[in-house]
Amino acid sequence: MKMDPFQENMGQSRYKINVKKAVDYIVSCKNMDGGFGCTPGAESHAGQIFCCVGALAITGNLHHVDKDLLGWWLCERQDYESGGLNGRSEKLPDSSLDRESKLVSSSWTVQDMDNGGISDRPNYAVDIFHTYFGVAGLSLLEYPGVKTIDPAYALPVHVTNQILFTK
Repeated sequence: MKMDPFQENMGQSRYKINVKKAVDYIVSCKNMDGGFGCTPGAESHAGQIFCCVGALAITGNLHHVDKDLLGWWLCERQDYESGGLNGRSEKLPDSSLDRESKLVSSSWTVQDMDNGGISDRPNYAVDIFHTYFGVAGLSLLEYPGVKTIDPAYALPVHVTNQILFTK
């Protein structure tokens, strides 16, 4: 039986990730406000920051994150009037980033009850980004029935434990 081509060539260098090059690129996307954009010089965005900080954590490179400056940037995401959080400056609060008491109730108002998934606002199309962060928020709040999520890997903790700590 022939092996999967990816599995067959796993030992070859073309399938290895150049971690230093990846980290260098992530660091090049870091902005003066402490956040990270999608490309060098692009506006800081909460979703991109999540991905960049997670990648830096996984690779053991969190020393590239200015925790105080990034913490300040994240604090500025809270909307004064609604208490919700936005992903970028001058944007409306987003359901995937809402504060605790509103998160649980808003997650149900933006859920597609027929097909599943969560959108960023009521009556908008659902997408994987807002579904993940909606569920991740419920997990961090220890909502009953929602499994604990590992924020660095964006996977349930039991999955990361199985992948990383069992052979």
